This record gives sequence, structure tokens and C-alpha cells, in this order.
Amino acid sequence: MALSQSQPYSSRAARSLRLGAATLLHHLKRHVGVGIICSVAYFDPGNWSVDLQAGSSFGYRPMLFVILMAGLGAIVLQTLAYKLGCVTGLDLATHCRLLFHNHPRHPRLVRRLVLYPLYILSEIAIISTDLAELLGSAIGFCLLFPKLPLWAGVVLTAADVLIFLAFSDPSRGQGRPVRLFEYTIIALVFCVFGSFVALLIKAKPNWSQAFLGYLPDKALFQSDPDAVYAAVGILGATVMPHALFLGSSLATQDRVSDAQPLSENYLHRAASSVDYRSKHGERENRPLTFINQHLSHGVVDVVTSLIALAVPINSAILILAAAVFFNGAGQNRNTPAGLFDAYDLIKARIGDAAAVIFALALICAGQTSSITVTLAGQIVSEGFIEWKVSPFLRRIITRCISLVPSMVVSIAVGRDGINTLLVASQVILSVVLPFVAFPLIYLTSAEVVMRVWKPQEIIEAEVAPIPELTQEPHENQVDLDAVKVEAEHMEISTIKVAEQDKVDRMVRKEYLDYSNGRFTAALAYVIWCIVLVANAYAIVMLFLR
Repeated sequence: MALSQSQPYSSRAARSLRLGAATLLHHLKRHVGVGIICSVAYFDPGNWSVDLQAGSSFGYRPMLFVILMAGLGAIVLQTLAYKLGCVTGLDLATHCRLLFHNHPRHPRLVRRLVLYPLYILSEIAIISTDLAELLGSAIGFCLLFPKLPLWAGVVLTAADVLIFLAFSDPSRGQGRPVRLFEYTIIALVFCVFGSFVALLIKAKPNWSQAFLGYLPDKALFQSDPDAVYAAVGILGATVMPHALFLGSSLATQDRVSDAQPLSENYLHRAASSVDYRSKHGERENRPLTFINQHLSHGVVDVVTSLIALAVPINSAILILAAAVFFNGAGQNRNTPAGLFDAYDLIKARIGDAAAVIFALALICAGQTSSITVTLAGQIVSEGFIEWKVSPFLRRIITRCISLVPSMVVSIAVGRDGINTLLVASQVILSVVLPFVAFPLIYLTSAEVVMRVWKPQEIIEAEVAPIPELTQEPHENQVDLDAVKVEAEHMEISTIKVAEQDKVDRMVRKEYLDYSNGRFTAALAYVIWCIVLVANAYAIVMLFLR
């Protein structure tokens, strides 16, 4: 009897387990992707160069603490970017145009002093990022093929990114192109992650000292070498402006519905719709059902991806540099290491296989970052200035703008100045970051932008019955006609009031407020202030040198 009762119980438990696994797999298939794509920006070749220099100059402390804090700040800002796109259906660049293009008092002045300079700064950030990705990937190809010139590696990287985006264009809408794009990026990301796991196993760092590096230390304020300047570089390399534009744009996609768009992609749809022209507070945001289906899953995806991939990979690069250079037999501690130096020393100390893994990981990181930043350039130009050209032509123009300085640097400067240029590009990104982050924090904190209307249940208005008028004999027929006219007027007035009440009930709506709470808004503004103060310090130190 006990055995017969246990069998149905075990079968129900097995069915529940299978159902739970199927549900989890369904959610992973639908929602995982945006966070991993955004996390690519946090371990691009620019990060490699900055982390290698910081690890070789300072060791584990205090730069691992900076990486952790920068990662947490990136999680806050990237989550806000996802929420903005998911709730409103528009990306950050489009919102900036919506906010500044038609100012109620001084439209031309605001456009020239705010909108267009913000667009120029965003393009500078895109070009600086793309410059680092091109040079990083080119260095990776040159490490694998020593006879390959650096400029040839730059051309090779630029060409293969455009070919890939031509065949798997995520801006065409939903479905196969988007999933192919995401699966390719995910595969490359895990190649980078696995490569660093193998490298750390071979490098054998001091793990007790490495974990202590995540604690704050007074060495962060030392001046020789300049720790704050290195920290600003890590901050600029970690919290990337283009990732905020990209994350907000990818969050607008419908990842639940199986319906395929027939004509316009989501970028063109956002730029050409009438709703895009409406002011904040007048336009309708995403339906509540869409937000309920996407927001929580997307936020979990973004947070998990940054914590599980971006922060560990950045930490692994710095730990590797500290183990090989700062605590090993590498260069002098006051001489920062570059990508070429790291490859040469890894090859000498750990072996040829580890050096090949390092070069392949650099190529994978550069390729993934090049793909995402090229797409981000399209989003920025489409949102800010409504650049009406084909997406592929726009990518060619964006890539050529970055290709020219990359070619000039690779030919004129060579490998000696590449690492300095990579670090400088990350400092430029850190300087641009406050100008991009402030509109994001402001928009997500504004109730008029982030509210979602929820229609009330319409209650049918009841019309008060009008008593019938009985025509009794009356001595004065004129008085009887006057009574009839007055009764008809009362009936018409009652119907009008009832109809107006019905319209009012249909128009009157309740809304849910998805704007930042006080704590989230305060935390975001604190992060913004820290970035601003750190940038000001770095700029002052550059002029004092």
C-alpha cells in the first residue's frame, strides 16, 4: 500500500521537475542574449590594455577593488538603460532627440547647445571604442601570424565584421537574424571566458592576495605611479557609453511573440512613427503585458551577465598581469605592460599553447566588441539625427571613420605606441560617459516618461429614467406645450450628462509608475558624481604633467 502511494508521488515529482526544466529552458531561450551582448563592451581590447597596465603597475590591490566598483556601477546604469527601452519602446538616442529637439521655449538654442554637442560626443565615444576594437583585433591577428603587418590586421578585422553584419543583421527585426547574431556573440564570449580560465590555471596566481584585492586600500590615492589616473582608465573601459545605447535599443525588441515583422525594422519604426514625434507625457509607452513579459527577465539577464562574465573576465586580465608581471619575472613594476609584452612573457613563462590561447581570446574579444560597437553606431546616428540611409551603408561609413585613424596609427606609430593609444581611448570614453549617463538617469527618474497607462474597467453609465408625462385635459394648451418642451430639454440634458460621464470614464485611466525610486535615483546620481569628479581629477593631472 505504501509502495503504491509512493509511485504516484514520484511520478508527480518527476513531471513537476520536467515541467520546471522546460519552463526554465524556454525563458533562457527567449530572454538570454541582451545581457551577454551588453557585457561584451566590458571586456573589449581597451579593457585588456588598461587592466594589463594596472595589474603590472599595482598588482592585485587596489585595482581589483576599482574593477568591482566599476562593475557594480555598470550594472546600475545598464539596468536603467534596459528599463528605459523596455518600458518606453524607444532607445536612449531617440529619447535624447525627443527631449531636446523641440524645446518649448528655445528649440534652436537647445538643439545647437545640447542636442548636437551630445550627438558629437556620442560619435566620439563610438569612434574611440571602435578604434580600440580594431587595434585590439589587429594585434591578436599579428600575434598569431607574426609576419602579418598591423595595418593588414586592421583591414581584416574591419572587413569580416561588415560581412558578418550583412548576413546576420539584428536590426532587421526579430527572429533568425537576431538569434544568429546573439548566438555568435555568446559563443565568442564563452571562448574568451574559457581562455582566461585556462590561462589562470597555468599562471598560478596567489589567490589569497587576489581576493584581498577586492577590499578598498589607501594605495588608490598614491601618485607614483598615478593610481587615480589608472582607475579612471578602468572606469572608462568598464562603463562604456555605447553599451548604454545598445542595451536600451535591444530592450525594445519583442522576445516573446513569434510574429515576424513584415516590413520595417525596429529602428526605422521608432524613427518614422507618429508616436515618436509626440512629447513626453503625450505618447503611449509599451503595453503593460509587454513590460510584464520582458522587464524582470531582462533585468535578471543583464545583472547576471555582468556579474558572471564582465567582472570575472576583467578581474582575470588584471590577476594575470599581476601574477606574471608584478609578482613574476616580468618587466619593472613601474613599467606598465602592454598586449605585446603580455603575449611575449606568457609564451616565455607558461608556454606556446598559453600564448596562442591569449591571442585567440584577444581576437574573440575584439571581434565581438567590433560587431556590437558598429551596431551601436547605427543606433546613435538613427536616434539623434534620423540618418536616412540604408543600415549597411551607415555601417560602412561608421567603420571607415574608425578605420582611417586606425590605419594611420598602425602605420605611423607601430606597436610601441599602440598600448598608449588604447589606454588614451578608454580615458576619452570615461570623459564622455557623464554626458551620456545623465540623460539616462534623468529620463528613467521622470514619472512622465516612465509611466504606463492602465485603462480602468468601464462601468456603463446608468441614465436616470424620465417619468412619462400624461396628457390630461388642461384648460390652457399653451401651458401644456411649455411643460412638454421643458420635459424634453431635461431628458436631452440628462442623456448628454450620461454620455459625457461615459466618455470621462473611458478617458480616465490609472497608470503604473516605472520611474526610479528614491534610492535607485540617488545611487545613480552618486555614481554619476563619482565619474565626474574622477574625470576632473584625471584631466587636471594630465595638464600638470
